[in-house]
Amino acid sequence: MTGRAAADRRDEAWARLMRDALAGDQAAYRRLLAELAPVLRATARRRLAAMGLSPSESEDIVQETLLAIHLKRHTWRPADPFGPWLYTVARNKLVDHVRRRGRRVELPIEDFVEVIPAAEERPGADSAEVERHLAMLPDKQRAVLKALAVDGASVGETAEREGMTPGAVRVTLHRAFAGLAARLRAAEAE
Repeated sequence: MTGRAAADRRDEAWARLMRDALAGDQAAYRRLLAELAPVLRATARRRLAAMGLSPSESEDIVQETLLAIHLKRHTWRPADPFGPWLYTVARNKLVDHVRRRGRRVELPIEDFVEVIPAAEERPGADSAEVERHLAMLPDKQRAVLKALAVDGASVGETAEREGMTPGAVRVTLHRAFAGLAARLRAAEAE
C-alpha cells in the first residue's frame, strides 16, 4: 500500500470516529483523541526541530491542538475529509505557540496536508447571542471559557490568571461546555 493510500485510509477512519463522536459516541471521541495525540506529537516535534526549537515544547502544542479540536469540532463538515481540517488546526496552534514565544514563523501548509478544500461560509451566532449564553454560566466557568475560546489564552495562562491549576481549568472548561450544551439542547426542544 502506498503512503498516500495509507493516509487516505487513516483519514477515513478518523472521519468515521469524528462522525460517531459528533453523534454522541463518547467512546469513539476518546479513541479519536487517543489516536490523534501521537500523530500530533510527532508532527509538532518534527516542526519544532526544523525551526531550531526544542522538541520538548511539543506537549504544550499537542494539548492546545487537542483543546482546539474539542472547541472547534462543530466546524468540521462530515462530508469533508478529516485530515485537512485536523492539520489546519494543528498548524495554527503551532504558529500560535511560536508567535507567543516572540518569534515570527511561517510554515508552508504543504508540510501538513496535500489539499485543503476552501471552507464554505456558514452563518454564525451573533455576539449578543453568545453573550446571553455565556451569562448563564457560573462566574468561574464563564471566565475560563472566555479566556480560552474568546481571548485565545492557553490553559497555562488561564490557570495563572484565574488562580487555578491547569487541571482545574480543563475540568472547569468541560463543565462549562456541558452546561452550555444542556442549555442549548433544552432551548432547541422548546
